[in-house]
Amino acid sequence: MEDTLMSDKLLVNISGDIAVVTVNRPEVRNALDRETWNLLRSTIESLDENDAIRVIILTGAGDKAFIAGADINALRVRSVLETSESENSAISRAIENCRKPIIAAINGFCLGGGNEVAMCCDIRIASEKAKFGQTEINVGILPGAGGTQRLRNLVGKGVAMEMILTGDLISAQRAAEIGLVNRVVPQENLMDEVMAVAKKIAVKSPLTVKLAKRAIAKGEGLPIEVGLLLELLSQSVMFSADDHFEGLDAFLEKRDPKYTGK
Repeated sequence: MEDTLMSDKLLVNISGDIAVVTVNRPEVRNALDRETWNLLRSTIESLDENDAIRVIILTGAGDKAFIAGADINALRVRSVLETSESENSAISRAIENCRKPIIAAINGFCLGGGNEVAMCCDIRIASEKAKFGQTEINVGILPGAGGTQRLRNLVGKGVAMEMILTGDLISAQRAAEIGLVNRVVPQENLMDEVMAVAKKIAVKSPLTVKLAKRAIAKGEGLPIEVGLLLELLSQSVMFSADDHFEGLDAFLEKRDPKYTGK
């Protein structure tokens, strides 16, 4: 890694055009307290504004957990008013709306708020040892950072109901079967696999990647005619972009393209 930015609870390692963001609280299985939630938001927003970054990878420190939910001690003292004004849902939305692709490298327990964060990412790749769950009901609450909505959209109403109402954990293989993760790989290969996907995306036109991500994400839930119009408008933008002509020229000249994002 060429550059390392550190805080007590979050690490950012930048290598070329790929940033690896690591939740760094292994002593509590990378559980999210309020400070870490806000650090995550500000870090993702900062990377989103950095034109040198093309792909973001999000993972957890150690080999036990991606993010094992919210910090129980923090939940213990939160009032009703603080909960109603909680920024966690807004933070999840900010992660989801990042213009750069975010890949979740899920290396262990991915529970509660951790699963909600993972679902905000664009691609989810899991270690075979990972465990998933929307476990809030086990401590007398329900998902509060988008879990009821995003889980339903990803896996369907019935499976989401079962996961949220039972609070049961599922295996990485089951998560892949229901569409919660893209693929499952051996634990020792996880970061290599994730980095390989990140590098494939990083060499593509950043403008095309941004527009494609937006069309897929914003088209969800829209009438098909509206979604197709969004796609067509995005494609029309690309036909006037420098990256489009560079891609065509590189193909005809049998060379690698050099995209600028313009």
